[in-house]
Amino acid sequence: MSFKVGDKVLVLDEDLSGVIKHMDGTTITIETNDGFLLRFAKHELVKNGGDGKINANLFTNASVGSVLANKEPPPKKQSIKKRAKDRYEPTLEVDLHIHQLVKSSRGMSNHEMLTLQLDTARRQLEFAMSKRIQKVVFIHGVGQGVLKLELEYLFGRYENLKYYDANYQKYGLGATEVYIYQNTRN
Repeated sequence: MSFKVGDKVLVLDEDLSGVIKHMDGTTITIETNDGFLLRFAKHELVKNGGDGKINANLFTNASVGSVLANKEPPPKKQSIKKRAKDRYEPTLEVDLHIHQLVKSSRGMSNHEMLTLQLDTARRQLEFAMSKRIQKVVFIHGVGQGVLKLELEYLFGRYENLKYYDANYQKYGLGATEVYIYQNTRN
């Protein structure tokens, strides 16, 4: 759109109008109806048709209905309802028994086995957090309780989870269930 000194213009996004008094490249100085001189970029102004109305060809001729149809959000997907019992079942089970993690533990010291089990537990916990899985059951067995104590120390380092003994009927005494609090603002 070309402007010249003396054109009547309206300012976009503001309730201002005036007459062009000076042009310097893409900067245009206008005098408002109140007598103030204001500077604007060329793209912030439109010509006033003289009768106080904006040029009609600046707007689309589309019907209001078609514009609203394009703006409406898509319909929400149907969520699958879970039974109450299914909602409380864990979604991820991690068996930390050494024979589940390696083909053979022959030649491994107790420290190496414990380290492998804890690294696996930490990796699976981080995975569950990244995939927004809320419940994880770590099956550690009864034994002497060393792995269970180390797991409780690991879980205690996270603020966004709680842990407790898993379902006794399903796992007996050798499992710990972790509930991960999900951030609802994401």
